[in-house]
Amino acid sequence: MKYLIKYFIDFAVLIFLYASVFFRRWRPQGRDVLFVNTLMYAYLSAVLFFTMMPVIVSIPFMLDHPYKPMNLVPFIDVSLRRGDFFRQVGLNIIMTMPFGFLFPLTRDKKAKFSATVFSCFLMSLGIELLQPFFDRSADVTDLITNVIGGVLGYGFYAVFKPITFWVLERLKTR
Repeated sequence: MKYLIKYFIDFAVLIFLYASVFFRRWRPQGRDVLFVNTLMYAYLSAVLFFTMMPVIVSIPFMLDHPYKPMNLVPFIDVSLRRGDFFRQVGLNIIMTMPFGFLFPLTRDKKAKFSATVFSCFLMSLGIELLQPFFDRSADVTDLITNVIGGVLGYGFYAVFKPITFWVLERLKTR
């Protein structure tokens, strides 16, 4: 129970930020914008949960543990047969596919492939650089597989673009 309270604090702050800042900013822009941006916010909150939480209660202790250097050898776990490598690769790809799909939609349908992939790279790099401060390991393989997930997500966006825009148009007219 005590461990869950740490997560509760982070989620309470995320909900407060959404309600007091983002919802108020997105609601006047229409239901379609509110829907897409809320989906992206929920998705990024889930990514935060799986990659860095608990954050707020960890801040005072960020420097109280030994620094874990980032693994800079791509896919070394395969050659050394360490852990559940294939599961980790698959989960990293799946984790960032929604980013590749949702990011162009949050950019008023104008985001290009390169902007989406670069933004996915920056998000992943930020996560990997911050993880050691939260006593987690960082790995260049995660960065690579996250970008692959963003690319695949953009591919789904490109394939389902007509259907997606049709759904968003229906949200506008309601």
